[in-house]
Amino acid sequence: MAALSKKTISEKTLIILLGPTGVGKTELSLRIAEYLGSPIISSDSRQIYKHLPVGTAAPTPEQMERVKHYMVGTLGLTDYYSASNFETDVMALLQELHQTIPAVVMTGGSMMYIDAICKGIDDIPTITPDIRNAIYSQFEREGLAPLLQELERLDPIHYDEVDRMNYKRVIHAVEVCRMTGKPYSSFRTNSRKERPFKIIKIGLTREREELYDRINRRVDRMMESGLLDEARSVYPFKQVNALNTVGYKELFRYLDGDWTLETAVEKMKRNSRVYARKQMTWFKRDHEITWFHPGMEAEIIEHIHVRL
Repeated sequence: MAALSKKTISEKTLIILLGPTGVGKTELSLRIAEYLGSPIISSDSRQIYKHLPVGTAAPTPEQMERVKHYMVGTLGLTDYYSASNFETDVMALLQELHQTIPAVVMTGGSMMYIDAICKGIDDIPTITPDIRNAIYSQFEREGLAPLLQELERLDPIHYDEVDRMNYKRVIHAVEVCRMTGKPYSSFRTNSRKERPFKIIKIGLTREREELYDRINRRVDRMMESGLLDEARSVYPFKQVNALNTVGYKELFRYLDGDWTLETAVEKMKRNSRVYARKQMTWFKRDHEITWFHPGMEAEIIEHIHVRL
């Protein structure tokens, strides 16, 4: 397809191609980016780290030759990064790109990262390494229960709202309470920020059986492509947040001697399917998304063309 004439694009636009893991975002995003003459911004919270190309299904060198990518492989495993950091970095990047490229493509499935760009993140204070390390050390020694008790005492409002099984969210709230001496809930305004560009959201979806089969086969391909060796290479860093994700967690249990490799792979497939369900539950709340099967490329291009 020939690139769309920039003269036909009346205003700065961000085109977001989103959907659950394994649905088929990568190849379609490349074709749309080529059509528009745009780079691709990754909104995947794990592809931003180095040394994880197989387990994060990062774009290959050949794909990055086809289209320039941003926010891929730029951080070390121990670097702290959040949706708030992503908002700051990508908003600055878009300001630069939109000077010469009116329509920019962003793709990924990390829900908080996408919301950070579309709606904005509340201005939560940055946590110092000392506080973060102290709380994670306490969590490793004592578990989550003492931190939940602390959160209930310091911020009963957020304690009633938070998913108490999600240790990362509990820990982050306690970090903010300790860092500022104020309740975490006092920083949450939930106000939507205005953006200096139009946003077009395109969701990709498949029938559940079809998606689950793709996820299962993708895990098999990852294993064939060296995911176990990749997990072994980063095993010394297994406690860092960057590796607290499907694929590595299960293989670490194998490397720890807790599971057989067969069990780890089956758990990886199951947990990937669970994550896909969580992604779709999150995305389905957003009525600004127009949904397509990934095979409907012509219809997707027409949808974009009409709205530019």
